[in-house]
Amino acid sequence: MTQTGLIETTAPVGRRRFIAGTAAAATLASLGPIRPVRAATKPIRIGYVSPQTGPLAAFGEADAYTLAKLKPLLADGVATKAGKRPVEIILRDSQSSPNRAAEVASSLIQSDNIDLMLVSSTPETTNPVSDQCEVNEVPCISTMAPWQPWFFTRGGKPDVGFKYTWHYFWGLEDIIGVFTGMWNALPTNKVVGGLFPNDGDGNAWGDPERGFPKPLAAQGYKIVDPGRYQNLSDNFSAQIGRFKEARAEIVTGVVIPPDFTTFWTQARQQGFKPKICSVGKAILFPVAVEALGDAAHNLSAEIWWSPRHPFSSSLTGQSAAALAADYTATTKKQWTQCIGFAHSLVEMAVDVLKRVDNVDDHAAVAAAIGATSLNTVVGPVAWGKGPVKNVAKTPLVGGQWRRGGAFKYDLAITFNGLAPSIPVDGAMQAIG
Repeated sequence: MTQTGLIETTAPVGRRRFIAGTAAAATLASLGPIRPVRAATKPIRIGYVSPQTGPLAAFGEADAYTLAKLKPLLADGVATKAGKRPVEIILRDSQSSPNRAAEVASSLIQSDNIDLMLVSSTPETTNPVSDQCEVNEVPCISTMAPWQPWFFTRGGKPDVGFKYTWHYFWGLEDIIGVFTGMWNALPTNKVVGGLFPNDGDGNAWGDPERGFPKPLAAQGYKIVDPGRYQNLSDNFSAQIGRFKEARAEIVTGVVIPPDFTTFWTQARQQGFKPKICSVGKAILFPVAVEALGDAAHNLSAEIWWSPRHPFSSSLTGQSAAALAADYTATTKKQWTQCIGFAHSLVEMAVDVLKRVDNVDDHAAVAAAIGATSLNTVVGPVAWGKGPVKNVAKTPLVGGQWRRGGAFKYDLAITFNGLAPSIPVDGAMQAIG
């Protein structure tokens, strides 16, 4: 069904292993149909691709909330330089599959004739969608994936970049700085077990030159890398055995939530208890952490956004704290990091549409994206400052999941060395 206004559409979901997919689908369905708005001017069509179902569904958890909350604000359209234009936002589910992400992106471009694409959540979603946009000359803004796997995996050259696709987020240099900053706060033997899957993130994080090994070695850490494994593995005994043999006191990597649940459960069963476990992707969100039960206490992760971030929305004026509180009041769920970035994607889109001379000119829209300098709820976003063309960076801190509070676990910020304006909540603690 195609609807006019601020809208969402989802594709049928096959039988697959997923986290929170059913809840996400129910939330999307609750938005209900939106009646067509008759307008004299052609509506601006914005595609939005994210994982609503599948093992990466937690990344898309805030999308339905975001679109529903911003629907009244955009109900009268966007004031472009050529006058006010109605807006349609079409949300499509990547189903946590790169192939599906490419398919729905192609459909949005070829069938829905979108003017602008928004995409988020790991290279498995951002890269195939960005590739479709680049080849079809459709402007695209992406986020929620480290910039190196988005840029270099797609064949990006630092001084050349891309023409139609733009990305904002932090990079591997930032997460390495955050993780080692947390590790340096505790005494360890500096032996690190690495969990790197055979996917865009895993290959980037484990890359000998651009990934973790080289900078960790420069700080005196020894990384034990058992090699790439396939996502949705059900046995991590080989990796656990290598880590135990090497006496690894730290574990790191970039793991999808169901795989980390399997690994961490098996590690405890096999008597492997590191002092520190800092992994990307797997334990970013409350739903994934709660699945671990009592074993989640003091697990550490990167924090891209939180209620403590000192930023506000350019659209609503809400602070990060107010936006997180509204999410909880509306959904009855704990705040999650993706709230800020889902909101910021719409902030970016509206800002671009207001500034571009001709919304129907894809090259002009892409140029307007590249000229963006906007203070958003996730922090300032401005292209043109590097680290490479088409990439803008956002701040990153680190922290640990701690028991207690209004929910079973809360995410406490324990390291802000790369972003001192974001306050810490406490000191780093070893896993008990």
